[in-house]
Amino acid sequence: MKALTSHGAGDIRYESYKDPECNAETDVIVKMNTCGICGSDLHIYHGAQFTGDTGFCVGHEATGEVAEVGRGVTRFKAGDQVMLSAAVGCGSCGPCLSGHINQCANNQMGCYGLGHNLEGCQAEGIRVPMADFNLRAIPEGISEDQALMLTDNLPTAYLGCLNADIGPGKTVAVVGLGPIGLMAVEIAFVLGASKVYALDLVPERRARAEKLGAIPVDPTNAKERLMEETKGRMLDCAVEAVGSDITIRTAIDLVGAQGTVSVIGVNQSMDFKFPMGLAFIKGLTFRISACSVQCHWDELISLIRGGRLHPEMVITHRMGLSEGAEAYRLFDTKEDGALKMVLSA
Repeated sequence: MKALTSHGAGDIRYESYKDPECNAETDVIVKMNTCGICGSDLHIYHGAQFTGDTGFCVGHEATGEVAEVGRGVTRFKAGDQVMLSAAVGCGSCGPCLSGHINQCANNQMGCYGLGHNLEGCQAEGIRVPMADFNLRAIPEGISEDQALMLTDNLPTAYLGCLNADIGPGKTVAVVGLGPIGLMAVEIAFVLGASKVYALDLVPERRARAEKLGAIPVDPTNAKERLMEETKGRMLDCAVEAVGSDITIRTAIDLVGAQGTVSVIGVNQSMDFKFPMGLAFIKGLTFRISACSVQCHWDELISLIRGGRLHPEMVITHRMGLSEGAEAYRLFDTKEDGALKMVLSA
């Protein structure tokens, strides 16, 4: 098959790769239809090491068609149109059953596309382990674009908003307006937020958030502006969707007394200086977590079907898998208004 593979910083290659195989009776092989490039994939593109491997297939967002089914799989058959979960667990241990799939006690695979242990989804073929738990047929009334956003981005945005304690009448900051941040803006309003302030250095992204009803804010003077607008009270909640030290600190600065900060951006820094004194004075609640995708599918599917969420709105570019290296470059540089890249086999 053909796949996108990582060979170090800035080195994504479209090349021939070994075909996936059912290694266990609970595996399914999926022929990829569409796959997405996630903001967290850029960490690998920039040279971050999660496993120390090189030459592995990248990506963790995909839809496709079931091509092969292990003997122990009961929910799928060849030809089914499906969506994957970026989070992979065994489905039977205590953490998985309680909704903490990223802490799976029995499998520790975690996520596609971080190394050879679980090859990525930006490939013509994908092995899905424990498929009855980690795979879902695309529901009726859900488009393939919407299904692709359900594989990671939308559930992550939803978790971020839930962890921020957003509710009726709350004031909210969303820091970072990539696909997940923009989805968080829409979700915040669905959860009842009275005002959502949307921060990003890119004016076009702030304009997108404004169309969703948010108040656009230039992050370079956000603290001063909100201090004035709120007469010093600041905000109730903040969702941080970038993962850099500076944006996490911005989110902390923007909430007031008894505020809640939710971080869903990926941060590997060992040098981040958490402002303990400020958090103590504010009575800050701080939450950071990866998303257990499957746990949120039912409620999100209902919200999409009901016309309250429109995750496909973030898609700006469609390219072939063979153009993957250029797609990564565009996504990284934000050229041509690149926001969400969807690749097809």
